[in-house]
Amino acid sequence: MDSLITAAARALAAGDPLGALKRVALRDDAPALALRGIAMAQLGDLVRAKALLRRAARAFGPKETVARARCVVAEAEIALVSRDLGWSAKALDSARATLEEHGDRVNAAHARHLEVRRLLLIGRIDEAERMLADFDASPFPPASRTAYELVVAGIAMRRLRTKEARAALARAEHAARLARIPALTAEVESASLVLNTPAARLIARGEERALLLEEVEALLASKALVVDACRHVVGEARTVVSLARRPVLFALARALGEAWPGDAPRDALLARAFASKLTDESHRARLRVEVGRLRRVLRTLADVRATKRGFALAPRRAREVVVLARPLEDKHPDEHAAMLAFLADGESWSSSALALALGRSQRTVQRALESLAAAGKVQSFGRARAVRWMTPPVPGFTTTLLLPAPLPID
Repeated sequence: MDSLITAAARALAAGDPLGALKRVALRDDAPALALRGIAMAQLGDLVRAKALLRRAARAFGPKETVARARCVVAEAEIALVSRDLGWSAKALDSARATLEEHGDRVNAAHARHLEVRRLLLIGRIDEAERMLADFDASPFPPASRTAYELVVAGIAMRRLRTKEARAALARAEHAARLARIPALTAEVESASLVLNTPAARLIARGEERALLLEEVEALLASKALVVDACRHVVGEARTVVSLARRPVLFALARALGEAWPGDAPRDALLARAFASKLTDESHRARLRVEVGRLRRVLRTLADVRATKRGFALAPRRAREVVVLARPLEDKHPDEHAAMLAFLADGESWSSSALALALGRSQRTVQRALESLAAAGKVQSFGRARAVRWMTPPVPGFTTTLLLPAPLPID
């Protein structure tokens, strides 16, 4: 490898893409194309970066399997950053096996790290955690170690294990200082904000207050009966009843939780459950049916008792009933909250990537995006298959609890 290629590689490792381009910008040999692709990725031109890496992979000879595998890993990372979640996981796994076979432990570990990041991004926390359990990060240089610790912190946050998250972020901060790359330091600082900004609201006895993530963790581990409007479940300690697929029952449970220790009037329950201003005897009859269903669903946690003006929630063991709500929400809770949480990460998403992450059909996601765009909540750029969607994150709030992941009490 010649001196210019070596110097460009060192510049990229130090986070200096412009310095790397000065050395190889006019060269079209395979190593130079690969380095140019990585440099363009660091500068944010992901489309150009992907094209250069593909050219580099084709330009490497049939015997240069390691170099081609490294190009595949770099392209997979670009796909992950650009939220192109449809890239071939098999190709990445094959590249990782090739790198391991030839003794390139650092890039092989990085390939596995990308697999874990993808699983975390689409909400498959169990799989990501299993893959991370036997993950050896010792070969990583400081820059890659920073990214690894950020993934560890991300899993801990989604599991609501804030002590583990803080420890991982501290290790990430230390590794970022050793790497001396400003962009990495900024990423760690941004991740740390999640632990220091409101993650949810507590509604109890007619009052509201903001909660940090560690306060949410403590609340879910307490003996209170929690009506969780972030994940649409009702639970206490280790007993949880999911109402995610029963919106009417959850709307009733939330209204009763907000009214506790008092009762909720029938008119208020009708408005919350059926979103109707005009009610008649058929609505009241349906309310009695739905309350009966809620009573059966929550029978191990609480009773739903009739009062003169409505219904009241009576917990069986818990001494208190509280509602955990999103930090910000419309007058009517947004049915697209999970989608907005993904878009609020500041990256641009394709509808196909959102469909994969949310486990829905692409057409359903497209209709939802069009509805959100009409309401001014998201914006798109590009055309046809290249269209991407995004929304700026809400200042001062974290969306961690809106992302799909199992509760620690599941």
